[in-house]
Amino acid sequence: MLVHDILDSITLPGRTAVRDRTGSWTYSELRRNSLAFAAWLSARGVRRGDRIMVRAISDKRFLAALYGCSRVGAIFVPTSETLKPYQGAQITRDAEPALTVDFDAAWPAIAERDLSFPRHPESDPLILFYTSGSTAEPKAVVAPHERILFAARAVQERLRYRNDDTVFCRLPLNFDYGLYQILLAALSGATLVLADPRDDARLAVEIQRHEATIVPVVPGLAGMLARLAGRGSPIAHVRLFTNTGEHLPLSTISALKETFSGAAVQLMFGLTECKRVSILEPDGHIGSPLSVGRPLTGTSVTILDERERPVKAGESGQIVVCGPHVMAGYWRAPELTARTFGRDPHTGVPFLRTGDIGCLDESGHLYFQGRKDQIFKIKGVRASVAEIEAAVFEIPGVRDAALVPPADGGKTILYAVGSLGSADILRELEARLGPQKLPDACHVLDDLPRGSTGKIDRSALRH
Repeated sequence: MLVHDILDSITLPGRTAVRDRTGSWTYSELRRNSLAFAAWLSARGVRRGDRIMVRAISDKRFLAALYGCSRVGAIFVPTSETLKPYQGAQITRDAEPALTVDFDAAWPAIAERDLSFPRHPESDPLILFYTSGSTAEPKAVVAPHERILFAARAVQERLRYRNDDTVFCRLPLNFDYGLYQILLAALSGATLVLADPRDDARLAVEIQRHEATIVPVVPGLAGMLARLAGRGSPIAHVRLFTNTGEHLPLSTISALKETFSGAAVQLMFGLTECKRVSILEPDGHIGSPLSVGRPLTGTSVTILDERERPVKAGESGQIVVCGPHVMAGYWRAPELTARTFGRDPHTGVPFLRTGDIGCLDESGHLYFQGRKDQIFKIKGVRASVAEIEAAVFEIPGVRDAALVPPADGGKTILYAVGSLGSADILRELEARLGPQKLPDACHVLDDLPRGSTGKIDRSALRH
């Protein structure tokens, strides 16, 4: 099965598939537009394996382009609409696209009849996800059809989107968390709303207007939504918030639940390199406040020590993920791929060395403790960015925070957003963590810098 087969197998083609600022398409109209886009690619000489660069804007044509690339065997390369020119040039040099799609140009006329295209193997790549990572050069995760489909179905099994759901997506579509909303909506027959960044000041109003039932968030987006929604009347129709990317503070969860009284919150943990590692039960943070859930069905997580030996339950080590959702490595980066990805010598199942530190409890729940490069010694004591930030978020009056760990013997600096001053935050933090884990300094800002996926840009804070 290929990714566009999801669209072709929709049983209620008259249901609304997607809405954007300009209008909506039914699933039948989305399918016809994807066929037209595929024919348009073929007419321009696009062949199996060619890269097609597409700007990831909140436009229903983005979905048609994704499915159209799937039909002709092309590789879809979504890029952030906020890319700086030099970043775009780097990705262009790396991906070497056969074609760059301009949504401002003429769109192909909708296909009036079914068109057929040669089938290609499920193991073929469909998407190159360019991640920010920690390197100066662009780094793309290669995502084949079969692994995308396994991951999407495994996530859907846990989240249980329904055909009467309306999914409100304000996430960037070059971010795998955002793009997979397209697939989750199609697998369930739900309606996907592509929220426009220009409407951010009216985020809560737009959720109300579209009668959204599912809202995927990252912490920055969740905090903004909680503030905006808190000014109005309760919103009852949202039934589920999901979160991944970074830790969602309990204070933000509480703020969301005050306004969205009928909503559950489902926390997840993942990496683009395997889409998703684990998913917690709805509102599972109540009983397991620090857990990021259990591994997806058909996958496994092992915690390894520095000599790559499994550790006991409760002991910390590197999180290693194994399963059919592990992607096919990095684009044109064989050495990095060999260091990060592998295959079990006995089963042949792919595995991923995540570079993240965590532990498993006796029940199989995973606890994320931070990146390897975010675990450090401060005043002679082992600490982590995740641990200190979690304590900061417990302080009343702090809305957002980011810790920059020491580099080359430098200082540990905390950046915070909220109503308290630096001295007050450090005093409250010392009461929670003790003096040894107290950052060297705290700076209060109006806002924290974030990258195109909504994650905090720590490199910008360092500068």
